[in-house]
Amino acid sequence: MRKLKLQMQITVDGFVAGPEGELDWMWTGGQHDDAMFNQILDIADSCDIILLGGNMTPGFIAHWENVVDHQPDSVEQPLAQRMVNMKKIVFSRNQSGITGRNLQTESGDLATAIHQLKAQPGKDLLVYGGAQFVNSLINLNLIDEYYLFTNPIAIGEGMRIFNSRKPLRLNGSIAYQNGKILNKYVAVPPQNSNE
Repeated sequence: MRKLKLQMQITVDGFVAGPEGELDWMWTGGQHDDAMFNQILDIADSCDIILLGGNMTPGFIAHWENVVDHQPDSVEQPLAQRMVNMKKIVFSRNQSGITGRNLQTESGDLATAIHQLKAQPGKDLLVYGGAQFVNSLINLNLIDEYYLFTNPIAIGEGMRIFNSRKPLRLNGSIAYQNGKILNKYVAVPPQNSNE
């Protein structure tokens, strides 16, 4: 059975974006960290499908396709190649006109679609965001592994992915030279089947 992995950047006070979706806080350290970048590549390489929420997809597609097509010397190029070439499924009930390479749209029931994908052969599934989409996956107990890169910054307010209690088991931590820390958590199965 395939696993669904979440990889996100998060602030020390628990936000994944500013109040209007701002992500400028991610680059406050300013330095590229090879070890962290290689870890991100390793996580991507363990998966063969990226799941996306409708709100973040246009910006995600535009960014990575632009890096592939117009920034051959970018340090992001190895990741960009993976992001463009990997199969992507965008979950949206109201945005059918989203386009991008290797992209398809899914408008059916979220839990049913994810369970069907998990049952198929292949590598694991990967989700990067956005906040509302990830919150829905968390609330439906669909995420198996959490890869949260904690940034050494607090922003005071913004978007969260957790809005209720969620027991997780810490499976490992890595501190990087740029001040970020990767905490890998494994989902703890709900005690009550009605949750």
